[in-house]
Amino acid sequence: MDFVLGGAAASAACIFTNPLEVVKTRMQLQGELRLRGSYTVHYRNVLHAALTICRTDGVLALQRGLLPGLLYQFWMNGIRLGSYSLLEAAGYTHTGGRASAAKGAVAGALAGVLGPLLVSPIYMVKTHLQAQSKSTIAVGHQYRHQGMLHALVTIYRRHGIIGLWRGSSSAVPRVMVGSAVQLATFSETKQLTRDMQLIPPGSPLEPLVAGMVSSLFTVLAIAPFDVVSTRLYNQPVDQRGKGLFYRGNLDCFAKTVRKEGLSGLYKGTGASYFRLGPHTVLSLFFWDELRKFYWE
Repeated sequence: MDFVLGGAAASAACIFTNPLEVVKTRMQLQGELRLRGSYTVHYRNVLHAALTICRTDGVLALQRGLLPGLLYQFWMNGIRLGSYSLLEAAGYTHTGGRASAAKGAVAGALAGVLGPLLVSPIYMVKTHLQAQSKSTIAVGHQYRHQGMLHALVTIYRRHGIIGLWRGSSSAVPRVMVGSAVQLATFSETKQLTRDMQLIPPGSPLEPLVAGMVSSLFTVLAIAPFDVVSTRLYNQPVDQRGKGLFYRGNLDCFAKTVRKEGLSGLYKGTGASYFRLGPHTVLSLFFWDELRKFYWE
């Protein structure tokens, strides 16, 4: 049941935060491998990007990739949060009855390994769909899929099973780092609020405050891995399914820094926080409350 509760919590949060995921994806692809000043800036900031997408692609474009997004969040976070919940219940995240940041980070990293690998094809298709736009504001490679199923079938027919898992090597470090930081800081912050008696025991404010603190640390830690993951998934490929821009994670890191500077690894960080912040707060809040409701 822990796996279902974790997946349901993340999917509920996804409905509200998917528009920011669309904005984040496009900002991360903007100016890909181009020197600053050598390309047109279609998206200046989060608000400008959202307005530009609405004006050019229509309001519904802000919910592109919602179906694969929901499926990804349910399965990936169901496995991740469910696994962490089991490790937490078994006492592996505590020392002497208290939450341990180090053990929580290790447990979070371990919990974040399997999920992204299993649902990597869904995440790749989500990225393709969210990057798709009219040519006047297009950034990154444009795949022109007609929907999730069309994308999965097309990729399979052209590149086989291996093609569906292209870019999955970037998903594991991204989710491991994010999961380790997110879940460890969430548990540690809840423990701290209890120790300092800042919030009444059992109050819904406890997971909300812990989620807000957790989201800040998570965004800062995950940003470079998130940019690399988006670009590896979205890059064009040759007839054999090999990427035309990057050979892998390290190559993407190196080329991005060489062409765009370190700031290139933090493109879309503002959008990432506005997206991951509410998503972290909502998913961890729903997860915490659903667990209390179910077990009580």
